[in-house]
Amino acid sequence: MRYHLLGRTGLYVSEICLGTMTYGGDGFWKVVGSLGQEEVNSHIKLAVEAGVNFIDTANVYSFGESEKLLGQALKDTGLNRDDLVIATKVRGRMSEGANHVGLSRKHIFTQVEQSLKRLQTDYLDLYQIHGFDPVTPLDETLSALDDLVNQGKVRYLGVSNHAAWQIMKALGTSAQRGWSRFESIQAYYSIAGRDLEREIVPLALDQQLSILAWSPLAGGLLSGKFNRDGSGPEGSRRISFDFPPVEKERAFDCVDVMRQIAESHQVSVAQIALAWVLHQPAMTSIIIGAKTTEQLSQNLAVTEICLSDDELNTLNEVSKLPREYPAWMLERQSQDRAPESKPRSKAE
Repeated sequence: MRYHLLGRTGLYVSEICLGTMTYGGDGFWKVVGSLGQEEVNSHIKLAVEAGVNFIDTANVYSFGESEKLLGQALKDTGLNRDDLVIATKVRGRMSEGANHVGLSRKHIFTQVEQSLKRLQTDYLDLYQIHGFDPVTPLDETLSALDDLVNQGKVRYLGVSNHAAWQIMKALGTSAQRGWSRFESIQAYYSIAGRDLEREIVPLALDQQLSILAWSPLAGGLLSGKFNRDGSGPEGSRRISFDFPPVEKERAFDCVDVMRQIAESHQVSVAQIALAWVLHQPAMTSIIIGAKTTEQLSQNLAVTEICLSDDELNTLNEVSKLPREYPAWMLERQSQDRAPESKPRSKAE
């Protein structure tokens, strides 16, 4: 297991982050997973023994049940809280009522207290806004988050599911006001969904933000168990919940190539899909979840897979994004400004 710094901080997080969306299974979330306390305890212990120190959850996962199960697991397994980096999120609707959703100061302050209680901890290492709130002014949200950092309830801040311009606006506002800034971006990224590379990845590299990739298997589509006609394992998440959206033909072209590479490494297609994301230079950590201990063990083993340059080039080629404006124009106009093409001096 390798560890990377989170944003511009001195905090190291494991390259594998344990996702907890499969914990609980209340209501809608049952389609994702419905692990109980005993299974959750086993997953937490297995992950930590493999070197994982980073665990991600959210208040909306099974409407708080995921946080409860995680908090109890930390107690049941006797793990040292300070050895772990615990992340959760706020934004989604938790109950009926006009103010029980969004990123208002009221909702954020209410939800952080409830998350702390469910997780049985005094502080959160990483508190992330889970999506965009078109109603609440940005400075209200950022001010509330900064207050939580100053109160010691939150150590670091993160953003999820935002556009590049929204993230940059937030960073600029925080810098101008002297507030704690976002240090990470949690976003969808997989070999079948590389849209992040258009704007978010360049932003993250320029502003020293960590990228935490969710759904690196595209909701299970890249497991190698699905066919082009849409058929797959009975009862699987992707069959009943076709998310995240994926351009299927390109995805299955990727699967065909990954299957060949998987055979040469004697691993699964899913493991190659995860390994590809880990090999991307902008990635800090990939978030993996599992319904079974066997799945979790296989996911954790991807840190040992080393893809060759030829294999990466092949995978990059089959999964490459269609060229869009202004990217192709920026590339064209930058050709005569590369360092190696600087003007010759008169002396030369």
